[in-house]
Amino acid sequence: MDLDRSVPVWPQVAAELRRRLDAGQYPKGERFPAVNVLAAELDVAPSTVQKAVAALREEGRLYTVLGQGSFVSA
Repeated sequence: MDLDRSVPVWPQVAAELRRRLDAGQYPKGERFPAVNVLAAELDVAPSTVQKAVAALREEGRLYTVLGQGSFVSA
């Protein structure tokens, strides 16, 4: 993923994760990859991924189960 570092990165990460969700890369009902895994994959800070995941939760695309992680909404 090519990032434009002259603008905030977390919205770009959120857009990439939305694209992946829409493409079915993360199946509905399945566990979403951990923040640290995505941060390493996308070469961004974990806090950047956390902001992107929080945005996806607010949109209803993900939900979190305490102690288990985030999951793709059905």
